[in-house]
Amino acid sequence: MKYTIKNFREDFGTEEKCLNYIFYAKFSKKYVCPSCKKQAGFYKVSGRKCYACAACGQQIHPLAGTIFHKSPTPLTLWFYAIYLFSASKNGVSAKELERHLGCTYKTAWRVGKQIRALMEQKGGMLSGIVEADETYIGGTRKLKHNKMQNKTAVVGVVERQGEARVRKLEDMSRYSIMGYVKQNVVSGSRLMTDEAQAYYKAKKDFRHKSVKHSANEYVRGKIHTNTVEGLWSQIKRSIDGTYHSVSPKYLQDYLDEFSFRYNHRSSASPIFSLLLSRV
Repeated sequence: MKYTIKNFREDFGTEEKCLNYIFYAKFSKKYVCPSCKKQAGFYKVSGRKCYACAACGQQIHPLAGTIFHKSPTPLTLWFYAIYLFSASKNGVSAKELERHLGCTYKTAWRVGKQIRALMEQKGGMLSGIVEADETYIGGTRKLKHNKMQNKTAVVGVVERQGEARVRKLEDMSRYSIMGYVKQNVVSGSRLMTDEAQAYYKAKKDFRHKSVKHSANEYVRGKIHTNTVEGLWSQIKRSIDGTYHSVSPKYLQDYLDEFSFRYNHRSSASPIFSLLLSRV
């Protein structure tokens, strides 16, 4: 289902519409006042971002505990920024948000960071046919003692026709890689990898098959890692083209962002609605 800018302007064109959405998403229309215990209804307090009980006047602040809490940025701009993230396939940089919202770079950077927090990876274990692979992101390509310098190690597992899980690692040891695979893949699933030594004991927990990239073997029937490598390609192109550079400190936020888009690529609900549901 497509959610266009026309739909967005109709639904969230004013501050009041945005605030009403948050209020009714957190508190139903039949919400019982915690003070007087009456279901008398709430009304918007003029000039403030809160609602008051019609019976006793107790005030409710719907923005508390959300990414909008204590932010002086108008809700219309927050919601528009969320819409931009939902409509983009390659991410939205802070400079782009700065231009769209007409705010400072510091504000745009914070808005982007808070929206990415909504995209934190969640979900259950993967099963069926699952591909696992590792890669390096960022830095400069320099080899020293067979290790990538100034690059961050990343591992990913992808269920074919399903979801992905991606995580930044402190190292590329077998224990780190296989530890993450075991945390996210149901034991006994079919696991497809390349010939990396990290997976040489994977047969203890999975029905493991591998392809030998060193011998120019990339596909052998259903045995391949093309799905997870396609995800790496999308992430790296997006980081290079949109963000240009991402520090290791915040890399996981960006991995969550691209994993969220990947996992909801076939969702019946618009990504914009899914993000608002997490606010």
